[in-house]
This record gives sequence, structure tokens and C-alpha cells, in this order.
Amino acid sequence: MSTTSRSVSLPSSPCRSARRHLGWAAIAIAVATIATACGSARTLEGPAAAIYDGDCQDTNGRKLTLYSGRTENLIGPVLDAFACESGIEVAVRWGASTDLALLLAEEGDRTPADVFLSRSPGPVGFLEGKGLLSSIDRDVLSLVSEDNSSDEGTWVGFTGRKRVLVYNVDEVPDDELPDSVFDLTDERYRGRVAIPATNGSFVDWFTVFRNQHGTEVATQWLDDMVANDARYYPNNRSIVEAAGRGEIDMGLVNHYYQYQVAEASGEDHRAANWDFTGDDIGSLLIITAATVTAASDNAEAAHEFIAYLLSGPSQRYFSSETLEYPLAAGVAPAEVLPPLGGPEIGSINFDSLGEGFARSTEIIEASGILNE
Repeated sequence: MSTTSRSVSLPSSPCRSARRHLGWAAIAIAVATIATACGSARTLEGPAAAIYDGDCQDTNGRKLTLYSGRTENLIGPVLDAFACESGIEVAVRWGASTDLALLLAEEGDRTPADVFLSRSPGPVGFLEGKGLLSSIDRDVLSLVSEDNSSDEGTWVGFTGRKRVLVYNVDEVPDDELPDSVFDLTDERYRGRVAIPATNGSFVDWFTVFRNQHGTEVATQWLDDMVANDARYYPNNRSIVEAAGRGEIDMGLVNHYYQYQVAEASGEDHRAANWDFTGDDIGSLLIITAATVTAASDNAEAAHEFIAYLLSGPSQRYFSSETLEYPLAAGVAPAEVLPPLGGPEIGSINFDSLGEGFARSTEIIEASGILNE
């Protein structure tokens, strides 16, 4: 018997007005239940089997509710493996990290969520500032370096996504590839660069940009990009696909989308990644974050799950299947990935993202990039 997943659309949240103010497109949020079936002879298939290849445990009455800003295709196999191996039933609410953070803030101590997974630290920092997160156990925090967890111990990073420039290999010769993200405001790049301005990882990146170079410099860069006819796309994948078919010459994205789209599209996809040189802010590594809510009544199961995300089998799955940079268990990145460069992880105050996230969104909206 296979693991079953059932998804239903939920009513729209009262947070809708807040999302509209923040400039984020309203999304359909769905809930799914992942449970182990009776009979210990059941085993997993597909990617989940690479994480856990033993017999599934009977459901033991323990439950965990997860709000996930990571998409089902990326995190689903890990949830299947965890439910199978632990016997813990997992209920999942899927959505964009920003929308889920707003929902958690609205629900407060009434939230059913035990764990929140965010594709970037910004929404987690937002919740931390409102006192809605619990401290993560020290034995779980110790599974990663101090650089990859909150100073307050309220969240832990489990994978990293590197910011890169994706470009069309037929339209952009090597001598036109920029050394720095600051070069993209030059006249020779007019109308050639795409920005995923409403994407959470871009907003987090822009917030770190402000933190590292100052708000005035970062805002001027964005205004100059708009003046240079930078083009808006809603997310990383749409930019990679557009670059691959020659619709746009280049764009700022997370690294792994290029590998995923190239594998799916084959020789028709004519794009590649480019790393900015040295410690350029354009090559920042942004970490995904996991936390336990302050309202959780299932803290033990929540910590078991986060430890599972940081275990060797899960980290190897992220490395080999989603092509993210693993942050725990001593697992090496996939061979296809270049060595990490850019700003040192420890030099970035990711805890500051929560405070600056809303301000970054305001600056992005005011720049006019969403009208491009």
C-alpha cells in the first residue's frame, strides 16, 4: 500500500489585505495529510526510498502539523520518508513562505502549526520578532554550524541556495558576462536583465544587500536597474525558462533552477549559470530555515522532524536530487555544483532579515520594477 496524499483548497485567509499591501500575489493554500498505513510490510518507492528503504512503521497516534514554504516536489519525499520511518502522521499546509508567515502571525497562539519551513530566513525573522517561535533543542542546533542557525536559537538552516546570474549561451558572449551585480546597471545591459522582484529569496537577498552596502546604495542600484529597463518576472523558474528560450538574455536567480530546467528541457534549453567574482553580493548563499512554533503541543515530534531534515540521508537527498547545498551531516554538495564563493555565510546577519523584510518590499514596490 502506498503513501496517500490528499489536497483540498482552503478558504482564503483574512491576511489577503496584508498580502495585497505587501505586493505579493494571492495564492491558493492547500493542506495534505501524509500518514503511514497499517501493516509494517509497506515500503516506499521513488525518491523517498533513497532516504529510507526500510519497512514503514504503523501509525502510532503521534501527529505533526507542518506549514511549508518549500514546495511539495522539493520537500515531499523527505516528509514521506519521515512519516514512514517514524510512524508520525504529518499534516501539511502548503503555500508561499511570506503568506504562511502572515497567516501564522494572524493565528498567533491559536495556530495548529508545529513546524514552519521557510524558503528563506526573512519570514522566520518576521515571526521571531513577534515572539511566535520556540527555542530549538541544543542537540538539534548542534547538527549545523553556528553560522547556520539563529543567534536566539529559534531557527536552523538545512539547505542553501546560491544567487547566480543565468544567461543565454547563444546571446551572451563570455566577454559580456559581468564581474559584479553592480555592473548590470551599465548601458550595455539595457533591457537584457530579468529580476524576480516579488520572489521571497530575492527580497531576502535585497535585504542582505541593504545590510551589507547600506539602504541608500541598494536602493540606488535597484532604481538604476529599473532605469536601465530591467524586466520583471514573478519567480526564478520563469526567468531560467525565458533565458533558455532566448526571451531574455540574463537574470538573477537561485542556482538550482538552471539544473532542473535544463534536465527537463534537454538540448532545447540554451542557458547556463554564471557566478559573480570574489565576494560579490550577487553570489550570496541564502539558507532555508526550519523552526518550531511557540504554540506547538508536539514539540518532541517537531524536533524529531527537524533533526530528520539534518540527517545524512535527508541531506544527501537535497544534495543529489534538489541540487541544493547541504548544511549538515558532513554531506558534500553534488559534483555538478561549483564550490561556494561569495560573501562568507558567517558575515551575514540573517537574523536582521525579519526586521528589514517589509522595508525591502516597500523599496521594491516604489522602484517601479513591478510595472516593467
